[in-house]
Amino acid sequence: MINLRNSAGYRNQRVVLTKTQPTKNTKIGVRKTPAPEGRPGFIRIDSVHQGDLDGIKGLYHINAVDCVTQWQVVASVQAISEAHLLSVIEQMLAQFPFEILGFHADNGSEYVNHKVARLLDKLRIEFTRSRPRHSNDNGLAETKNGAVVRKEFGYEHIHRRHAARFDTYCREYLNPFLNFHRPCLFATELADPKKPGRIKRVYRPRDAMTPLDKLASLPDAASYLRPGVTLLELQQLARALTDVQAADELNEARQALFRRAATRTG
Repeated sequence: MINLRNSAGYRNQRVVLTKTQPTKNTKIGVRKTPAPEGRPGFIRIDSVHQGDLDGIKGLYHINAVDCVTQWQVVASVQAISEAHLLSVIEQMLAQFPFEILGFHADNGSEYVNHKVARLLDKLRIEFTRSRPRHSNDNGLAETKNGAVVRKEFGYEHIHRRHAARFDTYCREYLNPFLNFHRPCLFATELADPKKPGRIKRVYRPRDAMTPLDKLASLPDAASYLRPGVTLLELQQLARALTDVQAADELNEARQALFRRAATRTG
């Protein structure tokens, strides 16, 4: 039997996905791309809406990805208003094992506002945002929106009252799996033989590794870590489960999460 709730026609008629609202705060943040120069700690962040159904608000997922290691932190929140979002951003920044040096967002008002700017300034984090007519400035986060967040949670409406439960799932199951067990492809820069002087990026299967492996491969990786965090501790956490065991645990937790959300919705 066809699942009508997952069909494009159902979503087009019943589910409303809210687009990012541009901000009028033109003096907040610097319009440029992050310049990590091989250093972890420059994250890109974006929002994913689970849709409004018949006037009932859906929750949002916040997706943050490090430019260099692809270390990813996903969180869920009732709404992207300043009242709900600020504490979530602070908690997300604390989940990265390394010091955060840069914070890059698109021009949505949920990020480009004075409260977020003050938080980042207090933490001494550079605040940058996407430039006009440069659609790839936040491309890494937007790619992960589809490859990870939508694949994990789909497009179906999820009531915002389930936000805390989904956030716990992200923190306890999804984020550890993404960073310790899920390989990512990393680009290798090579000289383009057809165009002298130009560099092209090549994605080779042998360059696939987890974000933790990528972090450990960086020169002087330990110097980027937060106080009290060591590579040995992170690697021990990763070895506590095999990749298959971690995937099975994730799937079981996800099924239980959606069963509970569906029961309470009904």
